[in-house]
Amino acid sequence: MKDRSERAVVPLVAAVALAVAVTACSAPGGKSASGSAGAGGGAVVVGIAKDPATLSPLLGYGKGGNSKIFDGLLTHDAGMNLKPALATGLPKVTDGGLTYTYELRSGVKFSDGVPFTAKDVVFTYDTILDKKTNDASKSELDAIENVEAKGAGEVVFHLKYSYAPFAERTVLPIVPEHVVSGQDVNAGNFTTHPIGTGPYVLTGWSKGEKLTFKANPHYWGGAPKVKDFTMAVIADDDVRATRLRSGDLDGAVLPADLAATFKNDGTKKTYQADTFDYRMVSLPSANEVAGDASVRRALDIAVDRKAMVDGILDGAGKEAYGPVPTGGKWFAKGTELTHDLPAARRILDEAGWKPGADGIREKDGRRAAFTLWYPSGDTLRQKFALAYASDARKAGIQVDVQAGTWEVIATRRKNDATLGGNGNPADPDFVQYPLLYSKLAGIGLNNTGGYDNPAVDAALDAGRTEHDPAARKAAYDTVQRELAKDPGYTFLAYIDHVYVVDDAFDGVSTQTEPHDHGMAAGPWWNVQDWRPKK
Repeated sequence: MKDRSERAVVPLVAAVALAVAVTACSAPGGKSASGSAGAGGGAVVVGIAKDPATLSPLLGYGKGGNSKIFDGLLTHDAGMNLKPALATGLPKVTDGGLTYTYELRSGVKFSDGVPFTAKDVVFTYDTILDKKTNDASKSELDAIENVEAKGAGEVVFHLKYSYAPFAERTVLPIVPEHVVSGQDVNAGNFTTHPIGTGPYVLTGWSKGEKLTFKANPHYWGGAPKVKDFTMAVIADDDVRATRLRSGDLDGAVLPADLAATFKNDGTKKTYQADTFDYRMVSLPSANEVAGDASVRRALDIAVDRKAMVDGILDGAGKEAYGPVPTGGKWFAKGTELTHDLPAARRILDEAGWKPGADGIREKDGRRAAFTLWYPSGDTLRQKFALAYASDARKAGIQVDVQAGTWEVIATRRKNDATLGGNGNPADPDFVQYPLLYSKLAGIGLNNTGGYDNPAVDAALDAGRTEHDPAARKAAYDTVQRELAKDPGYTFLAYIDHVYVVDDAFDGVSTQTEPHDHGMAAGPWWNVQDWRPKK
């Protein structure tokens, strides 16, 4: 739930000094990144905000695709539609949705030259599902009963129950059994020195500094034109912008305000990616104020979402009314909310929450007050938290904003509100089920507010088991309409991800992006297809 691109401001002099200090170790050959690319098209260096925790798909790396080193059975195109990767086509679904059969691409080899086979697919999924493997997202594969290899070229997934979006789960990268089987899955060499079938081969990883890749000349999809690719890890947004401006980077993820400073730079192009990346306030049911239905409904219309998008995001985003952004195919029309402070006050009046002497409402001797936590150092969430508290105060609700580490916040979630974030465009089940399903409340990061609505539970069950697209749409419409009547969260905004890239390449584009971005997502999602302009 940690956002990857919030801004920590440092003086420009310090930013320039740091940029000079680290330039030589991040640009291949010590050359200007953009100069290298422009001259021969052989190298690209981009700035990201944070290292990955691991490079092993067995521990969660690349589970949504775009891992550079690996391939899944399927992948996504620019429109986020599924297409074949290591499989030759989309799966054949039989037995009422309980069996998924994939024919595998022939002639594919891992980067060490060993052929890829169905045994590698079985090994990958079996290992992730092994209780000894520390993959926090293994529950996403809970539908799997077993995985069967039929010869070298066919894989069959047998499911415990019909799970409509299962094909989306098979973008998960495949690892080589011959390399990993003798290692400690959780701490072995493979976690930092992976081998895959993807378009690039990892050549080095200096944690906190950079990841370097070289093109896989034997890649089944065709050898990339960009031969050397570097991800420079630069936590500070200002330093990232400075290094981009100096020519040390070919591209970078930036906050909207910093990206705007490149507006008149004719050598750069700005990409603003639509996302499912939302920020919201989790309102715990266990809290006697935040869990009160009238307080939740009042807060839902007391917040000024447009002001937040305009003022906090510099317009790089859109108002959020639920777990699906407006305009998307899964959005339930009519669930939009209007900022209406007088109506919010009426809801509270009618529910018996009356203003006290200091303007804060009271009911049965209890003040309308609760605590809202955000992660320390996350200035974007801090701004949202303060804006939320300001809007709540106008309705007569006191929200006390507190910063803390994620470890501290984890101990407070049951009773205190949290400024959270998430989002995934692949399928509505991927966000809505763990966010809202009552039986998952309090399990890890699932349903942190303890939301419990039987109608929502029933609709979520229908949405994940029903294969008919119209029926699934109806189920998720029900979820959103129930949330509008009975909110357990105050959704605030969807955040566009903004990138600036040297205008020296053809083929650069963006996808609709998830919450987690900068490394797997970004204009470099398809860097293997970039072509230097003549």
